[in-house]
Order: sequence, then structure tokens, then C-alpha cells
Amino acid sequence: MPQPQTLISSVQRALKLVDIVADAAGPLPVKAIARASGLSLGTAYNLTRTLVHEGYLAAEPDGLVLGARFPSLRGDDGPGVFTAFVRQTLRRVAREHASPAQFTRYQAGEVHLVDSVDAAGAPRVGFRAGAPPTAVGRQILAQLSREQRSDYLSRHPSEPPPAHSAGNRRVLRGQRPPGTDAPVSPDPDRLAACIAVPVRAPGLIAVLAVSVPGDGVDAGAVVRRLRVAADILSCQLGASPLT
Repeated sequence: MPQPQTLISSVQRALKLVDIVADAAGPLPVKAIARASGLSLGTAYNLTRTLVHEGYLAAEPDGLVLGARFPSLRGDDGPGVFTAFVRQTLRRVAREHASPAQFTRYQAGEVHLVDSVDAAGAPRVGFRAGAPPTAVGRQILAQLSREQRSDYLSRHPSEPPPAHSAGNRRVLRGQRPPGTDAPVSPDPDRLAACIAVPVRAPGLIAVLAVSVPGDGVDAGAVVRRLRVAADILSCQLGASPLT
């Protein structure tokens, strides 16, 4: 008669917590993870603390996401993997530019702010509540098909024209970094500029943006660094490196 296999319950519980985070559409607080798993709050804290230490989860101010080690083990495009890649990119961009970073996507006919990260010790500039920065809107519109753009503008007539339109070129002349086509739009309420670049992946129309001080910033250098981050994120989300 075969002997029953010995299973380590703590390992099972830890993997269950990772699965819960992987299936979440956004960062999850430990209390929410404890409720979803049926574990006590103390046990959930101990397990998640260990998973964070080992790099399988990452602690953000608004909850836990998959850590840097975990997405490489998972081959699907689940919401938790998407959340982790976006948050890791925003964290790097905000730290590199010492400015807030934002990820916005076009989905089901609307523009949605997916996630944003503030820079530690930097004042909050740009990314005003209620509407995406102008540069973000232009980059989104520039990626849409003619039919999608016409439909969106018919429902949002106050949105700016796409970045490549003739009228918009006249408006932005002198604001766009030399040698680039990334929109740079001043925030009318603060001395800040929003710089946005596209993130291209299968089934994804999105924009990575950073809000930097309006004075004394090399916008061309910001665009180049931001594009590197956007290209890496695009590949993580399924784009071919050659595109």
C-alpha cells in the first residue's frame, strides 16, 4: 500500500497567496489577501513578508504586486503579471526622473488611467484628476485607427488633436524636443511639462508618461530615456523586440 505523500502546508498557503495576487487587477493590501485566502491576518502577514523578502511579491504603498522574480515563471498574460510589469516600470521611471510617472491605455473605446507612481520627495505635478494630460491624450489618439479616432472625438469633442496632425504641429512648434515626435504639453495649473511616449504590444494601445518640472529640463534626454523604458515594457507585454 503506497504511503501518503507528505505535503508542506505552509508552502501550499504561500503559493495560494501568490496566485491571489497574480489574479488581481491591481495591488492588494494584506488584509484583502487574508480575506481572499481564508487565512488569519497574522499568518498572511508572515507569509507575504517572506514572499516579499524572496522577491516573489513586491510591497507597494497601496498593496502587494508580483515581485521581479515571479513574472518570469508565469507564461500567461494574467492581470497580475500585467500589473507587476507596469508598476515596476513606473517605479523605475519615477525614480530615474525624480518625477511622477503614469501609464494610460485605450480600452473599449475609452482612455483609462491604469496606474501612476509619485516620485519620493518630489512635489506632485501634472496628472490632474479628472482628465489625462494633453500629451497623453495626443499619443493615444495618434495610435488609433481613423475610425477609432473619429468615434472617440465624436464623443469627446474637447480632446486635443493627435500629435501628428498639421494643426497640432503648429500648436506644439517650439515645445517638442528636437528630433523627436513625442508630445510635450505644459500643465496649465503648475510649472510642469508632461512628456508621453507610446507603449506598443499585441492588443494594447497605451502610453507611458512622466511629469517633469517645466524649467531647466532637457526634454530630449527625458524622451530618450522614457522610450527605453517603454520599449522594455512593450517587450515584457508581448511585443517583438524588432518593433
